[in-house]
Amino acid sequence: MATVDYFERKLDEKRRLTIPTELRDTFANGAVVTRGFGKYLHLYPKAVWDNLVEPRLEGDILDERVADLNIQFRMGKIDTAPDGKQGRITLEQHLLDFANIKKDVIAVGVGSRYWRLMAPPKE
Repeated sequence: MATVDYFERKLDEKRRLTIPTELRDTFANGAVVTRGFGKYLHLYPKAVWDNLVEPRLEGDILDERVADLNIQFRMGKIDTAPDGKQGRITLEQHLLDFANIKKDVIAVGVGSRYWRLMAPPKE
């Protein structure tokens, strides 16, 4: 199977992002979308979120760094699943506003674990 580490899409009128066919199995059990560290979004397969991200957020309750990470990743976080055969996920408007995404979306793989969703650079 080919590795997809970059794709561009246009959101439809219902704010749905079509996942490339090659990645649909990766998101078959769901997806998590969160704010990124900058003005972009993170798109995680549900299994990656549950097994790798969530445990990192469960640190010491008095550790300010852990608290800040929880706020960063949980503020506006959505759990979603691709619709049937078309493989689309719906992005919430507040997340799109955060990342300044209007219609066009660029997705870049960060390793093999998640994708960064962002607006195209301004020309």
